[in-house]
Amino acid sequence: MPDRPKLLLVDDETAITDRLEPFLSRAGFQVKVADDGEVALREIVSFSPDLVVLDVLMPKIDGREVLRQLRQKGDWTPVILLTQVGESSERAMALMEGADDYINKPFDSNELVARIQSVLRRVSPGQPPLTVAERVRCDDLVVDRTKRRAYLNNEEIILSPKAMSLLEYMITRPDELLSRERILDAVWGWDYPIGTRTIDTRVAELRRVLEDEPGNPKYIETVSGQGYRFIGKVEKMT
Repeated sequence: MPDRPKLLLVDDETAITDRLEPFLSRAGFQVKVADDGEVALREIVSFSPDLVVLDVLMPKIDGREVLRQLRQKGDWTPVILLTQVGESSERAMALMEGADDYINKPFDSNELVARIQSVLRRVSPGQPPLTVAERVRCDDLVVDRTKRRAYLNNEEIILSPKAMSLLEYMITRPDELLSRERILDAVWGWDYPIGTRTIDTRVAELRRVLEDEPGNPKYIETVSGQGYRFIGKVEKMT
């Protein structure tokens, strides 16, 4: 029987850790709890978790600072941030600083387990995640995230700003089912006055520009009643 993945759960709210620790254990993980950032940094060294679930707002050292310290010393242990709903630009910055994912409080415990499993599937141990890659490739599609430009067959393609943000988000999470609500939260932000149909419009834009047929997709697959999945094989570019 394979070893259970090790999780470090970091949150100063005991109501959350008391509920989550047994739930995550029943879900098949070996769980250890820390209640502030200083303890978390020590436990990451001694416990060597496969993934850290890390609250942002904590005493002593907050979660963003814990994340920065890890990444600055080259520690790429996967991290999922627990955040309060805020500006999408702030969450995007956390991902660029090296978080593998984030989930807003309050959240469903089953959703957290699904996110943990998705991150563990897509990360390479000890390597930076796709979410911090400056350039990524999927076959003939190249996305330069620093310049915010995309190329297909070596020709630049023109996308609206939101379609470009959507492409960046999806291509850095290959083979992961992304609900419309999750995309709305990540790319637009919940305070943005739109409905989920806007996401379908931007997906249609991407498909048109990428010449991606919905019935026989190369890049973006529709999962009926659930959302979308980027199905191409994605690699980081040097």
